[in-house]
Amino acid sequence: MKAVILAAGEGTRMRPLTASCPKVMLPVANRPILEHIIVAARDAGINDFVCVVGYMGDVIREYFGDGSRLGVRIDYVEQREQLGTAHAIGMASRSVGARFLVLNGDAIVAPSNLRALIGREEDIVLATKELENPAGYGVVKTEGGRVARLIEKPDHAAGNLVNAGIYLFPDTIFDAIRETGESVRGEYEITDSINALASVLDIGYSMLDTWIDIGRPWNLLDANEYLLAGTDAEIAGVVEPYATLHGNIRVGKGSIIRNGSYITGPVIIGENCDIGPNCFIRPGTSISDNVRIGNAVEVKNSIVMDGTNIGHLSYVGDSVIGRGCNLGAGTKIANLRHDDRNIRAVVKGESVDTGRRKLGVVMGDGVHTGINTSINVGVMMAACMSTRPGEVVMR
Repeated sequence: MKAVILAAGEGTRMRPLTASCPKVMLPVANRPILEHIIVAARDAGINDFVCVVGYMGDVIREYFGDGSRLGVRIDYVEQREQLGTAHAIGMASRSVGARFLVLNGDAIVAPSNLRALIGREEDIVLATKELENPAGYGVVKTEGGRVARLIEKPDHAAGNLVNAGIYLFPDTIFDAIRETGESVRGEYEITDSINALASVLDIGYSMLDTWIDIGRPWNLLDANEYLLAGTDAEIAGVVEPYATLHGNIRVGKGSIIRNGSYITGPVIIGENCDIGPNCFIRPGTSISDNVRIGNAVEVKNSIVMDGTNIGHLSYVGDSVIGRGCNLGAGTKIANLRHDDRNIRAVVKGESVDTGRRKLGVVMGDGVHTGINTSINVGVMMAACMSTRPGEVVMR
């Protein structure tokens, strides 16, 4: 069996992080989202993949190649226009067999859940998840233990069982895709193709235990926390005598943890990093390659991407920091409202509830902050922006 992975979209709701990187290549636990998905499917028994690429597809091709580094085979098809999920899946019609799996390139799922789905015998099987707040997701309506109908992102509450965007299909789905017209949203949606087959095929569903849909920047922190929980300790770099490490911590080759540093796992630190002295790295933190963390810096539950420098006397909490950023000495990032309410952030021009009590900054690539910059909760900072010394960034 082959797996088709949908990885063509830019991920506009993930801006500013996707300005120079496709969404599926954003790092969690120091590996691209897409790599975690491929490894999970491989561990579930799938070794052949068809990756549907589009936005910055060359970045994906260059990183994964033919897949041999991961012990799998990867072929690529290009979706030049992102016209919907049915259109994307249809691009792979000549590359799969009689039965195949479809995965979204931005959703983390456990291998055990994929094995359970693959083992089902219905003609079509959907992965589903019960959510307290299903807003923004397609809803699955069931009858007698089978799927009766899919409702794509209803305006009003229609149920708590949502479509996770993971499918087991027969090749007859391509006939339905060819007959699928544009939806009211102007896209060719796979849910319409499935609904057209509901009266002639047996459609089942498989419940997911683990499913992290990375739809907005702060979801990277959720995925990072989940993946770091399974991290084993491994020290390939240098830890100086008076540094203290507790819990599962990984330190890459060429990295140094200087005296006085205090690190509590789970934490992962990439290659050629310079950490400390006298800094505090708290649980849930991923630090990518070639990162410098200065004296008396505290970093907590954050993702720090390649080549970033965090100057001394700074604080970074519950934040996503892009590639090649430079935080001037004394930069402080707020991550908690005084009234203890959920933090709101602006996505595609709209203020949304993040569902998080703690959220710092989402910082695009190449941002530079002046010394003693203060950044308010939930701020989105566009790539290559800068602040003046002592500036307060409220929004």
